[in-house]
Amino acid sequence: MQTQSILWLTEEDFTLAQLQHFAGGPILVTPDIDGKARVQRSRAVVEQALAADQPVYGVNTGFGKHEGIRISQDQVRDLQRRLILSHAAGVGPPIPIDIVRLMMLLKIKTLGQGYSGCRWEVVEQLTSMLNNGVVPFVPAKGSVGASGDLAPLAHIALVMMGEGMAWQQTPNGWQRVTADKALADANIQPLQFEAKEGLAMINGTQAMTAYVVWALLQTRNLVKSADIIGAISVEALLGTLTAFDSRIQSARPHPGQIAVASNVRRILAESDIVASHHDSDHKLQDAYSLRCMPQVHGAVRDTVSYVTGVVEREINAVTDNPLVFAADEELLSGGNFHGEPVAMSADYLSIALAELASISERRIAHMLDAARSGLEGFLTESGGLNSGFMIAQVTAAALVSENKVLAHPASVDSIPTSADQEDHVSMGMHAARKAVEILENLEHVLAIELLCCVQALDMRAPLKPAAMTAAVRELLRKQVAFWDEDRLMHTDIERARTLLRSGRIVQTVEAACGPLD
Repeated sequence: MQTQSILWLTEEDFTLAQLQHFAGGPILVTPDIDGKARVQRSRAVVEQALAADQPVYGVNTGFGKHEGIRISQDQVRDLQRRLILSHAAGVGPPIPIDIVRLMMLLKIKTLGQGYSGCRWEVVEQLTSMLNNGVVPFVPAKGSVGASGDLAPLAHIALVMMGEGMAWQQTPNGWQRVTADKALADANIQPLQFEAKEGLAMINGTQAMTAYVVWALLQTRNLVKSADIIGAISVEALLGTLTAFDSRIQSARPHPGQIAVASNVRRILAESDIVASHHDSDHKLQDAYSLRCMPQVHGAVRDTVSYVTGVVEREINAVTDNPLVFAADEELLSGGNFHGEPVAMSADYLSIALAELASISERRIAHMLDAARSGLEGFLTESGGLNSGFMIAQVTAAALVSENKVLAHPASVDSIPTSADQEDHVSMGMHAARKAVEILENLEHVLAIELLCCVQALDMRAPLKPAAMTAAVRELLRKQVAFWDEDRLMHTDIERARTLLRSGRIVQTVEAACGPLD
């Protein structure tokens, strides 16, 4: 029997690599004993404030505009329950289970740092749910990104109380059941939140951050895949490698640009197709979508690097309010719940991913145009009877245009809420959700380019492609046959997308040439 991996939650910072490991399979989560001590010290400060009857926001006062209303000692527990019930106001389709699991993990991380004033039992409840396949059903819509992701996080807290709906992991997959059933089947007792604990659960940026984390985890594979697929397109279109010369990149030394050019040179090394026109006057300069791959793909990489830095800080941050500083025995109200850093980063990532799809679609168009490619129109023989890849390009164009709408920044918007107490919000959840939507569109566009460039490569026979591009062609051809006559295009696109998302394209190339930059 395979031993299940364990993710230990310590004082050390999370990395995206650890979250990739968590997202990739069944992982047991184990908070460390030092975290328990930190949590207990912060809880003691909350209880001292309660005992002294000090007014503390959200502990013995109302919320938002009701902050001036004191709550009696015998009602502080009921206050937390009502908070969760009223704030679980999400609507729309459910957040994907994998993203909700990331939300739960990030909430465990922030609570375990000992600034939130909750009991250790809250951390244990979340951990037990994760480890036993109980994932809250969380509607995707309803957060403006401050005071954090209130509605989505309230739906997690709701399940912890044994209310609402949950996903239950079974041998037959995930099933939607009532929260009380999911907890009972996992032998987990519903939790009754004490003072401050409901507020600690719903304040924070864990929903928007989990979306951006998910997008980044997929993007790490996609940026390398885009270089590989783009390189095959350059080869199939008889493009020149002059634009990828290292000296050109050194004259404008953006790190991403240098990395992309290096990748393309390595992928296309010793290509008979490239060599066939190297010494001719076939082309001095290619269209921008080929020639400027280092500049465009490279800018995307640099954007991803920046966003990764912001997100790696955020996943290790404390975004609750008020915060408990146990060493000073103080509770301080602030604004760490405001999602602006995540919102702006999600918008930036959205723009980058939209551009990667945009330049991919232009390469697709070149391959389908007989006047530009020198191949059969729409990459099909017997044109007229066959339409070939004609409408696949239309699909790519539709997705690229949709991305242009989705890439409009959400973070420039704000709308006052809570009777103008929360008068500037981040719209971080909107920004993060549409980044994932753009990413899914990008996957389909790259899948279409993969189908087209491999088809074009086959049509260059008997010229032989580079070893690495030949390996990718062989990998695809195990899933998708050469397009000799029209068939159901949707099936081929989905098979190519599945192959792309699996990471096997990158793995195949890196097995041959070593890690790509």
